[in-house]
Amino acid sequence: MPLDRILRGLIRWQTADGPPQLFSDLPVEEARRRYLANAIGSRRDRSGSDAIATADHTLDVGDGSVRVRTYTPREDAERVVTYLHGGGWVLGDIESHDGPCRGLAALLDAIVVSVDYRRAPEFPYPTPLYDAIAAAGWTARRYPGRNHVIAGDSAGANMAVGVAVYARDAGDFDFTAQLLLYPPVDPSLSYVRDSECAEGYLLTGSEMHWFYDQYLPDRRLRSEPGVALLHADLRGLPPAIVGTAEFDPLRAEGEALADKLGVEGVAVTHIPGPGLVHGFFLMQDLVPAAAAHGRRIVRELDTLLTSAHRDNGIRGQVAAAEFGAKI
Repeated sequence: MPLDRILRGLIRWQTADGPPQLFSDLPVEEARRRYLANAIGSRRDRSGSDAIATADHTLDVGDGSVRVRTYTPREDAERVVTYLHGGGWVLGDIESHDGPCRGLAALLDAIVVSVDYRRAPEFPYPTPLYDAIAAAGWTARRYPGRNHVIAGDSAGANMAVGVAVYARDAGDFDFTAQLLLYPPVDPSLSYVRDSECAEGYLLTGSEMHWFYDQYLPDRRLRSEPGVALLHADLRGLPPAIVGTAEFDPLRAEGEALADKLGVEGVAVTHIPGPGLVHGFFLMQDLVPAAAAHGRRIVRELDTLLTSAHRDNGIRGQVAAAEFGAKI
């Protein structure tokens, strides 16, 4: 379908005086300030979301510390989400994703733990991924016995899969589901090179090159399964919801990840985003179509978690009956 009219107007406004300045053209700190300003500027008044209690915590991760923010709709919520923000492993933080995390907590009736992992280029791979793993472990220990979702958008979605792989292999904690929004999974950028949306739709192919240069300055690491997810072993991961956007240079690799998950036996639901661009999850206050799509994704996750909760209850009843028969 055509590009959403509001997004079309936004892009036209940004390019009225010539090509917009890219994040990759700016010093890192200036790029971070601009990204944050754009994210905050797209929010409307959130005075109606006071029911979501928030608290910041500092986690010791051995060689440093990581901040997390919890969003709590109610203390006895049966669901918890560890959320990893996007921004190309360079931009973004707890503040830029405050709105989406607050909305996710309310819509899903889940405690959301937003992770302020350390970012490249100061902390290249694998430090951000290790921070994400440590934060997910903290979430699991703090909220035991709840349906735990590992989630992220863009770069955060890439790391979310890496955290799920770690949890599968290490057995320290486990997840009920994955929520993966427009994930970058191909450091070779072959999909981006072939995309018809690599220019002119907010995120560009050249910016993706820059993001990977910051996150993976050692090019030998670009084949690591922790980042090159299309070459990773994804068998045995929890059910996944993969959201993509039609006018996104990362759309094809998100679709390829969904296909790979399905081939490797993972229950996967791919939810395409007609008329939308990369980053739509942050645009829900500004673009009605993005808000509608965000709600659809959360409804799918709600359905998945409700089914998992029901199945766990049935398995628990069967186990109890078998135990009773033995005694």
